[in-house]
Amino acid sequence: MKDTLLSLYVNSNVYLAGGDTSEVPEVDSKAPGELNDAVEVVLGIAAWAGTVAGVVGILATGIMMAVSVKRGESSEHFSRLGMVLGGCILVAAAGPTVTFFFKNA
Repeated sequence: MKDTLLSLYVNSNVYLAGGDTSEVPEVDSKAPGELNDAVEVVLGIAAWAGTVAGVVGILATGIMMAVSVKRGESSEHFSRLGMVLGGCILVAAAGPTVTFFFKNA
């Protein structure tokens, strides 16, 4: 998919410039192995940090809901819980999304 988008971009620029598309050089878009390993380590650390932050956020929201139930203010914490759960979904989807684009390069 990435190669297709790149070729469409390059070919459209050459076409708009009035050039010949056969003169477009082939580009090797493979990253070095060391860079792939470093990206995987960073993604792993970020995934664990995001998971820990999500668990802490859910626990903190639950504690705040339990404390404020006597005051009758528990409904405002559901929006916070929604934000925390939305963040957890983003963290869970970020790693596979980035891996999909880097592995298919």
